[in-house]
Amino acid sequence: MLIIGIAGGSGCGKSTVVKQIVKKLPKDSVSILPQDSYYKDNGHLSPEERAKINFDHPSSIEFNLLIKHLDMLREGETIGMPIYSYLTCARAKETIPVQPREVVIVEGILIMSNPRLRERMDIKVFVDADADDRLMRIIRRDIEERGRSFTQVLDHYDKYVKPMHLQFIEPTKRYADIIVPQGGANHVAIDILTSRIKMNLKLS
Repeated sequence: MLIIGIAGGSGCGKSTVVKQIVKKLPKDSVSILPQDSYYKDNGHLSPEERAKINFDHPSSIEFNLLIKHLDMLREGETIGMPIYSYLTCARAKETIPVQPREVVIVEGILIMSNPRLRERMDIKVFVDADADDRLMRIIRRDIEERGRSFTQVLDHYDKYVKPMHLQFIEPTKRYADIIVPQGGANHVAIDILTSRIKMNLKLS
């Protein structure tokens, strides 16, 4: 099993990079563990308290469960991945079954900030993008998917996203084996990364 970590700032194009990699690898050879599924369950909080959750701080992630699930996959066990909702800040009672496969991709903004998780990765990737491009994607995503107003998105970016990016996410770039500039638009970098994955699979 090859474990790949794909990190980078919010709105940098990580999901696009993951989709491109999956498309280029053999069918049913990849399982994906998104960091977003492992946010702590805060469904018990009031709407006012939920609005204050800092999703860009490492303390918001249940890393122990993510690491446990990754270890289970490596041992050949199927896991029940949590389903998390940004609208309710809660986990669903149901889970998604994820099977162990040749390639497991762990994807999220903070995944390389945790040393225990980082040491389990065979290939560490940092998807890089200009702050302006990331902000535009964040505005579009948060309005369409998370029910925020334009003003709320900007306030949230200024209060949480930007300072946390500088403190916790940008510094993890130094751990990356591969940096992908321009996010999902960088087809050359994605091709090189996919070739590397295929090469590793043949060797293992």
